[in-house]
Amino acid sequence: MQKDIRDLLKGYKEENIELSVNHSSKFEDLLQQEFHQQQPKKRSLKWLSIAASIVLLVSLAINFYPTNTIEKDPKTTPKEITLGNISPEFQTIESYYVNSINLEISELELTEENKEIIDGYLLKIAELTKEYKSLTKELNTKGVNDATIDALIRNLQLRLQLLKRLKKQLKQLKNLNKNETQII
Repeated sequence: MQKDIRDLLKGYKEENIELSVNHSSKFEDLLQQEFHQQQPKKRSLKWLSIAASIVLLVSLAINFYPTNTIEKDPKTTPKEITLGNISPEFQTIESYYVNSINLEISELELTEENKEIIDGYLLKIAELTKEYKSLTKELNTKGVNDATIDALIRNLQLRLQLLKRLKKQLKQLKNLNKNETQII
């Protein structure tokens, strides 16, 4: 199957191609046109960089702003154990659920029609928050154990599920009210 390249090229004749007289000048003109074309204007993202800088400065200011004016001696005050203090994985879980819960609460639209439903759910969530705090106290008194950690995570999950169920009921109520107004 292998053939010598010399055998393949024995019958090859090079074609004689002649270039036009003004070929080089045409080529130079095309190059000049290509290089000297105006670049499309880029969008100015200056406002975006300014906004990002402001957000960064505000977040740093909030992070480093002293919350307590009285300095406590870290040797004398015991550090409270929370779910986030146990390990980085638990901190990620806790911050995910807390942020999701806060987001769901912030997206609620309070109206006269849904006020009672929202108040009922928020009372249940407040009870679960109290239970979460008592579980955190239990974690500090009895120490870290799997049952308490599982209960803390289930508590966060339950609060998020309640908020999602509330959102679903509010959507159904809104659709029901829309249908009633269309019928009338």
